[in-house]
Amino acid sequence: MRDFHLPGRSAVYASNGMAATSHPLAAATAIDMLKQGGNAVDAAIAAALLLGICEPQMTGIGGDCFILLKPAGSDEVLALNGSGRSPAAATAQRLRDQGHKTVPIRGIEAVTLPGAIDAFCTLSESHGRLGLAASLAPAIRYAEEGVPVAPRVAFDWAEEASCLQGAARDHYLINGQVPKLGQTFRAPGQAEVLRRIAREGRKGFYEGEVAEDMIASLRALGGLHAHDDLAAVKATWGAPVSGDYAGHELLEHPPNGQGATAVLMLNILKHFDLASLHPFGPERAHLEAEAAKLAYDARNRFIAETSPRLDHMLSPETAAKLAALIDPKRAMKAAAPLTEAVHRDTVLLTVVDRDGMAVSLIYSIFWGFGSGLASTKFGINFQNRGAGFTLTEGHPNELAGKKRPMHTIIPAMLRHQGRVTMPFGVMGGAYQPTGHARLVTNLLTYGMDLQSAMDAPRCFAEQTLSVERGYAPETLAKLSEMGHVVTIPDEPLGGAQAILMDETGVLIGASDPRKDGCALGY
Repeated sequence: MRDFHLPGRSAVYASNGMAATSHPLAAATAIDMLKQGGNAVDAAIAAALLLGICEPQMTGIGGDCFILLKPAGSDEVLALNGSGRSPAAATAQRLRDQGHKTVPIRGIEAVTLPGAIDAFCTLSESHGRLGLAASLAPAIRYAEEGVPVAPRVAFDWAEEASCLQGAARDHYLINGQVPKLGQTFRAPGQAEVLRRIAREGRKGFYEGEVAEDMIASLRALGGLHAHDDLAAVKATWGAPVSGDYAGHELLEHPPNGQGATAVLMLNILKHFDLASLHPFGPERAHLEAEAAKLAYDARNRFIAETSPRLDHMLSPETAAKLAALIDPKRAMKAAAPLTEAVHRDTVLLTVVDRDGMAVSLIYSIFWGFGSGLASTKFGINFQNRGAGFTLTEGHPNELAGKKRPMHTIIPAMLRHQGRVTMPFGVMGGAYQPTGHARLVTNLLTYGMDLQSAMDAPRCFAEQTLSVERGYAPETLAKLSEMGHVVTIPDEPLGGAQAILMDETGVLIGASDPRKDGCALGY
């Protein structure tokens, strides 16, 4: 239990339904959908689409999503891949011939087709209760009426707005200026798009005037995108990948997401006595950093839309060999720099309803405001997820036509003795596998309550060891002595949402203070 003398928040306890999101309006909307008789799928879609209005720098209808779903009455978990593909005409050689070593992060070359809307349509039709139009109604209303800009959103908007170009400046600035804290942001063009989807389903987005607006805008910007590429977008069902830790099963979305990296990290950390180390001490931070370097190096080699060496990456033997490379007292050199872009902008939400249906949904345009480009008429923000491809010839994640890039966004769930116990996720681009491993070890190794496990300070081994200000100065000094180049990032590391499903039927929700959001139940 937390110390009530200190600032903080309690986890939320309820029994009929729970939602945890990165914005209060989205959490409230999800609960409203449940109270109206909707299920967790209806509520999750409604909250996700509203987040595209509340946090347009993080996500939007021009982006992708991944979903893990536990249906009511079952502990089987389904994975829905709502990530789009590259244009059919795209080739790595074309960019190499232009002198590029990597896919440009901003601009037209990185724009892949938007997959989230097809996934939402698919999910609503297969597992929703109230229908797609009901789930879209709150986002339509708020897009028309407007949403006051929240504190974290205002911070991010100011940081990212310089990337906006052309039509995107018209749709995501107010009178040419970055919206200020509390200023109302409206998106009437997106409201119209959502109305058409409510009437026509996926046809309202992937065909007709909306599709013409997207493709004409992309072609005018020099894109290779075609109507056939857009029409071919299709979400696909699959099964999660998994690994065991402390008697629990971590379920992650399969590739092209990076969820297997979190499984590998925990498999490596199992070889060390974490419980004997202080949770916020240098020794634990060091072991986590070293495990991350090794796991991410494996990710960079193996994860792609088709990952032929996935079993090798997930095997206990691989983890044991990697764990043996770690010196508990000395930092190794960082793994090879990435050839694909990674960043920290996305939204993760989770919903559980009174029947036990659970959804973990992550939805993103990749970098802040994606490519920095938008469609002319409706203001659909184009993601830059194609920057996740590599241009290395022969690599499984090499850019090619009609292909999904490696994705950083990963929803997750925990299962214990066959029962799903917690849908969750940790936003933060490349940080996400480390965030999953840290949250799981905070809960299962250190016995923290759910909200405290999120509140706890974080660190992340990139090219340096990024350490949040919550660590003690002596810890930073010791990490430096161990060979880490310690830096304090301008932004906090990630943001988490989770709901524990207690075996008594009580739901326990928590939301990361690094974002504007909250958990709500009824």
